[in-house]
This record gives sequence, structure tokens and C-alpha cells, in this order.
Amino acid sequence: MAMRTKRKQLIIWLFEHSEKIYTKYFKSNTPWGFYKKDLLHYPKNSFGYHLGTFLDKNNFELIPKVERHDCYHVLTGYGTQVEDEIALQYLCFGNGKRSLYLFAVLILGTIILPDYMTYYIRSYIKGKRANSFYHFDFKKLLNISIVDLRRAIFLKSYITLINL
Repeated sequence: MAMRTKRKQLIIWLFEHSEKIYTKYFKSNTPWGFYKKDLLHYPKNSFGYHLGTFLDKNNFELIPKVERHDCYHVLTGYGTQVEDEIALQYLCFGNGKRSLYLFAVLILGTIILPDYMTYYIRSYIKGKRANSFYHFDFKKLLNISIVDLRRAIFLKSYITLINL
């Protein structure tokens, strides 16, 4: 168990140090300019409010240029433990997302923390079965009901009914 803890600490260190490099040199999108307190003013059933409560619960603020990452957490219900972060990237990979950072997390996360491989595979399958969402402009969806958004993404039959 102590060895697993050390491996998790290594991954946390890698996340913390790679995030700054990634956002500075590889992300060109414009930051949202939102803070947690702004999101908490959205209606209680909205995606924006749930994003704000996620940030508040975890004592986070949105990271400029990579705000969508926290959106993925809120949509999928994945936590912020190391294994959840890796599993979330597997889900995004299954959903069609491709990036250098994602590939690095998949490779290093799997090598350093293979204990959760079953979880990672289930996450990949969940992403594969979901309607594509990795490319959404989540800033435009902050007023949408969280329940409706999750249904639209994770229940294929829901989309089929809408298209009838």
C-alpha cells in the first residue's frame, strides 16, 4: 500500500508541474474569466452552478485555458483522486478526444499506476458509448440543466427520441 501511495504522489507531482507548461506553451484558447463565486450565482439546477459547487467542494478555482477539464469532472461525476484523473482521461479518449497531454496521462498513468486498469477500461467504454461531448464549448452551456446535459450525453436513447 505504501508503494501505491508513492506512485500516486509521483503522478500528482507530474500533474502539478506539467499543467503550467501545458497551459503556457500548448493551449492557445482564451481563458473564460470566471471564478468559482461567479458560477455559484447560476440557477441551482444549472451546469454552471454544479461546476461552481464542484470547485468549492474541492477548494479549486478554474484553471485559465483548461476550464473544460473541470467541466468533464462535473459531467461525468469523476472525483479528483489520482486514479479518477487517469480514468477521466480514458473516458475522454473513448469519447474521441486526442491531445498530447491526454496521451501522456494515459501512458504514464497506466505504467505508474496499473492497479486500476479495470477502472480505466470501464471508463474508456463509458466514453465510447457516450455521445460526443469532449469538443463542446462548455462556457456556452453554463445555463443548461445539468440533468438534461448528462442525459443528452450519456443516454443514446434520449438523443434518438429527440431526433424522431
